[in-house]
Amino acid sequence: MSNNQNQMDPYLISTAVRAAMCAGSEILDVYCEESIDVEYKSDKSPLTKADIRANTVITAVLRETELPILSEEGVHLPFEERQQWKLFWLIDPLDGTNEFVARLGDFCVNIALIDKTEPVMGVIYSPVKDTVWFGAIGYGAYKIEEATKVIDDFSYETLVRAAIKLPYRNTGDEFVFVASRSNLNAPTKQFIDAVSKGYSKTRIAHIGSALKFTVLAEGLADLYPRFATTSEWDTGAGHAILRSIGGDIFQEETNIPLVYNKANLDNPGFVAFLKNSKE
Repeated sequence: MSNNQNQMDPYLISTAVRAAMCAGSEILDVYCEESIDVEYKSDKSPLTKADIRANTVITAVLRETELPILSEEGVHLPFEERQQWKLFWLIDPLDGTNEFVARLGDFCVNIALIDKTEPVMGVIYSPVKDTVWFGAIGYGAYKIEEATKVIDDFSYETLVRAAIKLPYRNTGDEFVFVASRSNLNAPTKQFIDAVSKGYSKTRIAHIGSALKFTVLAEGLADLYPRFATTSEWDTGAGHAILRSIGGDIFQEETNIPLVYNKANLDNPGFVAFLKNSKE
């Protein structure tokens, strides 16, 4: 990518969409099996063979770009080495593994392109909905429904022709929060209650995984507060999509955007929003 972010090679967008959809096919193969075997990592988070298969496919496709890769399910190189990276891929091969295991459908593939510490391009793919959302700085953001049916090839031109430009909806006279399906903790609830006092009509949409960012990007929600632990790969793709249409994710305590490729890959609490937020 050029120093001018508007000159990002659209090949990178196309490659990320292809990688995400190939991973989605692997995930659905496991999802349709009679039972799903689950292991648990050292941090108690669940791991299935769908995570591993998706990671293998994504890594194979993205290696074509010759850019470094940081994946939740890959080897995490020391910060001293990572901090030398200028442009790299940030991946969550299967975001929402709990929803996957429970067969709730709210899981997705996250692929982000990070320029030093800033997300500049993102792809989120829902295998169950067969819907892909993608966005890049200087290109805007898009949604493609029935993606496996309408995408003949993965050229950027083909993707845009098949897509709906975001955002394309609005919440009307409601102020809509989007929140975790399974992790609406007390600090997040207190924030929602405090903001709600300023509006006559509010609602909370409960959604799993990074699909919450897609609801914001479409214009169906106004704010996504999250004051519980997440990691960089949980937010990178959604953050890039929001940034491409004027939104952002601000850290809870500092009111500055989330940054990436930190020594500690965990995020602080945050609030995500779209530029048309009523706040």
